Amino acid sequence: MAKYLVIVESPSKIKTIKKFLGSNYEVVASNGHVRDLPKSSMGFDVEHDYEPHYITIRGKGDILAKLRKEVKKADRVYLATDPDREGEAISWHLAAALKIADKDVYRITFNEITKNAVQASLKHPRKINQDLVDAQQTRRIMDRMVGYRISPLLWAKVKRGLSAGRVQSATLRMICDREDEINAFVPEEYWTLDARLSLAGEKKPILAKYYGTKDKKEDISCKEQMDKILSRLKGKDFVVSEVKKSTRVRKAPAAFTTSTLQQEASKVLNFSTQKTMRIAQQLYEGVEVEGYGTIALITYLRTDSTRVSDEAKANAEKFIAKEYGKEFLGEEEKKTENTKNIQDAHEAIRPTDITLLPESIKESVARDQYRLYQLIWKRFTASRMAAAQYETTKIQIDAGDCRFVSNASKLTFEGFHLVYSEPDEEKDVILSKKIEEGSVLKTEELLPAQHFTQPAPHYTEASLVKAMEEQGIGRPSTYAPTISTLLGRHYVTKEGKSLFVTELGSVVNRVMVESFPSIVDVTFTANFEDLLDSVEEGAIPWKIVLENFYPDLNEAVIQAEQAQAKVQVADEVSDEVCDLCGRNLVIKYGPHGKFLACPGFPECRFTKPFLQRTGIPCPKCGKEIVIRMSRKGRRYYNCEGAPECDYISFSMPKKEDSAS
Repeated sequence: MAKYLVIVESPSKIKTIKKFLGSNYEVVASNGHVRDLPKSSMGFDVEHDYEPHYITIRGKGDILAKLRKEVKKADRVYLATDPDREGEAISWHLAAALKIADKDVYRITFNEITKNAVQASLKHPRKINQDLVDAQQTRRIMDRMVGYRISPLLWAKVKRGLSAGRVQSATLRMICDREDEINAFVPEEYWTLDARLSLAGEKKPILAKYYGTKDKKEDISCKEQMDKILSRLKGKDFVVSEVKKSTRVRKAPAAFTTSTLQQEASKVLNFSTQKTMRIAQQLYEGVEVEGYGTIALITYLRTDSTRVSDEAKANAEKFIAKEYGKEFLGEEEKKTENTKNIQDAHEAIRPTDITLLPESIKESVARDQYRLYQLIWKRFTASRMAAAQYETTKIQIDAGDCRFVSNASKLTFEGFHLVYSEPDEEKDVILSKKIEEGSVLKTEELLPAQHFTQPAPHYTEASLVKAMEEQGIGRPSTYAPTISTLLGRHYVTKEGKSLFVTELGSVVNRVMVESFPSIVDVTFTANFEDLLDSVEEGAIPWKIVLENFYPDLNEAVIQAEQAQAKVQVADEVSDEVCDLCGRNLVIKYGPHGKFLACPGFPECRFTKPFLQRTGIPCPKCGKEIVIRMSRKGRRYYNCEGAPECDYISFSMPKKEDSAS
């Protein structure tokens, strides 16, 4: 019997895939990339057409040795790495490292790890797509150019340990620009006027908003203008001049892409982008579910497509008709306009089996895995369902020459809302059926209110991902790593859900804007993604992109080395005092986060942990609870009096639980 070898990226997939194949198939993992550019040098030869030099990644020698033994035993080798550019490049590197001749390369891809998908891919193997590989090589070398040429400059001019990156630096520029916009914002005054009205015989009041005069809409900008309007309303009857009824539909949202999943998981589940992608990866590769064994629960997680396969559509239609009724079936999905090439994308993110209800796996998987799967399942199911329908009523109310309006809506058909509630879902506002044209309403209260315009909010991880997608910065696979890098380098800090630029981040951005304006230019970064798409399509030779970029970058670095002055970044001063010399301690950053250190270093080497205070007394001893970080980066709550007091918790204690 012939022996077949299937090589995947992650060991987590082995068990999931193996159950779909016969005993003559062996499934092994490469554990991700096996070759890369060397860390000790740029890794490409400028003098010889930017030819890259790849070496075996440290620690991968033993893995490759084992894979070579398996390759020798196999009659055919299938390379089954992820279905995107990076996965294609990993297969290409594997073929080279394992010395598999081009004629013997069998590349297979599947968007979901299910029996049908895996077996179908084995029936239709192909050769490695060199255009996809070249697009990935271009990205990798371009990022190496930016990182290895600019980062040493930041070390010399600012401080060691800093980094620059094509996507990272453009994203930092966006956050800094938002911060500048907020700081420069000048609030403007405006007023609103609401009228609380009632209809004779009805208990429920009607809230109407000032619109303007009968002739035109009017904005109220100051108190003097408001006082004039109030004087015009004195003694005037509020009379209904028009009642207009209509119907409105709210279409079902599309199934998740990487970007929309990260945004929604942040809003609904309070997940960071990194956490969302980590858990989604687990659901894609396979988890142990009672009654099913190891099973993949969702399709591939890195995608910017909302397309759904015909098989998945048919299964969803059958499920919805059976569970909820045919009237809840949606029409054929709307076409999403997208003129750009959708790479990394085969389908939207969806459950591999719509009949596998979230509740049925709840006891088998971790809580966060269940919550994310439930969100994906509900969103996909809703995307195949009918629109929600509303009955709307608009009432126009006149008082003298002033006009007020009141709007109401009532959900008349749930449609997709039967399974999926959106964060901004509107609540029913119902008006009395007795209201008709000519009805005279009693004035209960006039409610003038002063307001001031607000600046754009600070970015959250969710809104930053949305902005990155809209601006064309990066691709689905880069959103989470980019944000993690900005946080890890302490260019940005997170308070609650909001992202704030640190002084270090502001300094780095200023250096980048002054010396490398094109690198941090959003348009340049987005245009580069278009160039990568052209390389993938075979329209542009990949080395041409590098030839057109590197000389200008190199010249900019040389000029910056001469012109850019050294910048001193001041440490943030704390209220705590050095135990040895009495100076105010400053906040420093180490591998495990913040710590306090004496500014007198190296004369004074005193340090102590940085404790983020909660203001909550310890339930055991009454001292304050502080937030600490474990070595693995997990947040926990500990008594300030530790180790004398042994109180510890991984969830925020409540004040009512505190010691009296």
